[in-house]
Parts: sequence; structure tokens; C-alpha cells
Amino acid sequence: MIIPANPFSIVLAAVCGLAVLRTILSARALLYHLGRWWRWVDERVQVYQYFEIPRYNESFQENPLYRKAAAYVASLPSLEDAAAATLSSSGRKPNDFLVHLGPGQSAHDSFLGARVSWSNRPPGGGCLVLRVRRQDRTRVLRPYLQHVESVADEIELRRREVRLFTNAGVGEEGPRWRSVPFTHPSTLDTVAMDPDLKNRVRADLEAFLKGRAYYHRLGRVWRRSYLLYGPPGTGKSTFVAAMAKFLGYDIYDVNLSRLAADGADLRSLLLHTTPRSVILVEDLDRYLSGKESESAAARLTEMLSFMDGVFSCCGEERVMVFTMSGGEEGKEGLDPAVLRPGRLDVHIHFPMCDFSAFKTLASSYLGVKDHKLYPQVEEGFQNGAQLSPAEVSEIMIANRGSPTRAIKSVISALQQSGRKLTESRSGRRTEETGSEWSSGGGLGFGRDSTTMREFRKLYGFIKMRSGSKKEGVMPVEAAAAAAAATPPDKEYSH
Repeated sequence: MIIPANPFSIVLAAVCGLAVLRTILSARALLYHLGRWWRWVDERVQVYQYFEIPRYNESFQENPLYRKAAAYVASLPSLEDAAAATLSSSGRKPNDFLVHLGPGQSAHDSFLGARVSWSNRPPGGGCLVLRVRRQDRTRVLRPYLQHVESVADEIELRRREVRLFTNAGVGEEGPRWRSVPFTHPSTLDTVAMDPDLKNRVRADLEAFLKGRAYYHRLGRVWRRSYLLYGPPGTGKSTFVAAMAKFLGYDIYDVNLSRLAADGADLRSLLLHTTPRSVILVEDLDRYLSGKESESAAARLTEMLSFMDGVFSCCGEERVMVFTMSGGEEGKEGLDPAVLRPGRLDVHIHFPMCDFSAFKTLASSYLGVKDHKLYPQVEEGFQNGAQLSPAEVSEIMIANRGSPTRAIKSVISALQQSGRKLTESRSGRRTEETGSEWSSGGGLGFGRDSTTMREFRKLYGFIKMRSGSKKEGVMPVEAAAAAAAATPPDKEYSH
């Protein structure tokens, strides 16, 4: 006798089978639960010590360590595995989401082989609790807190809003700086520069960022200085913006033309700047030329004191950038005391655009990595045509809808620049040749030269006499005598 199966039993068996299969196949979930079970057992066996980090102190002021610890905990990968977390947005830039530890939840970390954990306790306005094994406390606690502060400083540096300051007169407490948010989009990746030079500059900036202990060990001020020189439109200002964005530093743009009008000096301006800043001084060569009423010697003395005098040591973690609008010849015209290391550590030349810089600009502005017209562009640069990166950029912006039209426009500009260069060279060659010949003191071939007129007379008579075979060739002596007897209005020219 066959007993019919109960439909409810079949459905129940199927559901149980699927649940078991899903549990078996979900290895990650299984490992997660095993890990939680192991931590639960370990917590019951080990002896821990707890350190509370309150958000506010007795004076209701924010605890700086709490802010740094919260930023560090928010960056832990284990926070993603927490049972609960809080999401927020900074609002400073798009897609800048922040993850915070939820109330009553914990996140785990490891340092020097020791396991530590963080938990969030909400009483009293918030409190972070650091848990360390008692046996690891002496070995781990202080180095770990130093590590937390270091990582938090880097995080805050990346997220902080960069501002642009400019000197705006003198107040009761000294020079005043006016600031605005600095939203320049330039980065080191988008700057049109030789790749090897860009990598060296990037490595130098990274070494400076990590060099606090090194500079202090040497007994030197934690400061770096750069000289950027080259023709206008070669990208010096853009590079300064990229440096500031890379470092996360504010920019203090020192307007030298306002110093005399405001009654301020460079040293007082420097004293009112903050650490982690880029001090920008543009047109250094023009300022030191002393074309205004103030003497060049006084300006030179003030600038040298500003660069590395005692007042320049009142504040660390600064990058000083000076720009010049000339080339090597302009740099050679500066006083050697200005250019020595310690005042200007790194010199970076910004030349006119070449083919390598053109490809970088085309990639950024047009989204083109290669093009069939590239050989013509390369030939134009090899023939000596000169365009500034600013000129090339403007051409690409105006023709960004059609990369081919943009590249053809660059080729036309290169051809026009080449023609101007050829005409300029021809003009200089003609001037130099005329000057050399006229100053030689010997035979002159100027347009009004008497000797040239005599020679033309002689040549014309010889040619006339030799045209007839019957008369034969006229002797040179006779031709010369005839030429001397010919009136001036009968001479021949070629």
C-alpha cells in the first residue's frame, strides 16, 4: 500500500535543504561567524585594559585626540564589517562620504603584532574606548597613539579645504590677509611637464612631507624653496596650484606691488602666515631690478632676509616658491646670493611647449592619446617653431569639439611661428652682414658705394664692346678709360 506524501512535509524538507546548502556554500558567512566565535572565546580568556578618549574635557572644549582618533577609526577597513555604522558627507566635494563607528559598536585593528579594538560609547556627548591587551600595553600603547595621530594628520591634510590668501593692507595687529577658497582643478598628473622631471619633483615633495624628524635631527628649519623660471604662459602658476593641491597647503600670494603702498614689509607678512602653507612670490627678477623709487640694494637685503633670515624660522612646514619670467639669461642676472642653496633649493625651468608637452595637453584637453596628424606636429616642433603651453591650451579649448580640427589649428600656428622665426633670423643676418661689411674699412658693397658704381660702369662697357664679333674684345684699359669719361647718368645697374 502506497502512502501519499504530505505536501507540507515536502515543502519543509525543501526549505531546510536550501538553508543548509546556502550555509555550506556561503563560506564567507561561515568564516565570519567562526571569527566572531573565536573572538568571543578570546575575550573571555585574555585580560584587557581600557582607555577612554572623551570628546570634550572638563571645560567643554573638544579633545584634539578624540578628533584624530575618530578620523583614524573611520579609515579602518574592519569598519566595513561592523554590525552598525554611521554615514555622513563632508559637503566640500562630491562623493566624499565618511563612515563613522556606530554607537555601541566596535572595530578591530592590529599594530606591531598586537590586536586592539575601538568602541563607541555615547554617554557625555561621545567617547571612544581603546582596548589593549594588558600584556601588550607597555610595548604598544604609545607607538600606536603616535601612529594614530600621524595617519589622522594625513587624512585631515587630504580633506582640508585649501585657501588662497593675498595681502590686503595693514591693520592694528599688523598685515592683514584676505582669503578665498582655492578651487583650482590642476594636479601634478595634468601638468604638461617632462615625465622624468615631474617624477623627481613629486618625489621631492613627498620626501618633504615626511621629513619633520629628519629636518629636526639636522637642526634645520622644516622648509623647502623652489625657483620657477621661464617665459610667460609656460605653466608656472599652474604648477604652483598643482603643488598646493598635492601638499594640501594654503597659498599665500605675496603682492609685492602693495608693500610700499600698505607700509608693510616682507618679514611682517611672513610672521602672519601659518604652517602648512605655500608662500608665493612672483616676478622676483622684476622686484629686484629696483626700477621704482626704492634702491635695488635695499630690496635685495630685504629679500635675502625674507628667504632665510631669523624671521623665516618663525614657523615650519612651509614651501616658498619664487617665479621669474625670464630664461637662463634672466637667472644669471640675479645676485648669486639669491640663487644659492638654502635660499633657493630647487630650480625648475619651464620652457616653451615641445612635442612631449603637446601630447600631455592633447590627452588632457582633447582625450586623444595618438592621432594621424601627430607626425606633422612633431615635425613643426623639430623645425624650431615655438608655442607656449598656454597658446596650445587655448587652441584646444576653442576646438574641443573636434580633436582633428584642434590639431590642425596647432599645426597652422606652428607653421606661422616657423615663418616668423625664419623672417626674424633673415633680418638679423642681413643687419649683421651689412654692419660687418661696412665696418671693415676695405671694399664696401653698400647701396651707395662709389666703388660699386665704378664697377658697374666698367662691366657695362665691356659687355657692350664684346657683343660685336667684328670689333673684337675691348681691352680692359680702354674700357676703364671709357668708363671714366662716361657721364654719371649713363651708368648701368644690375
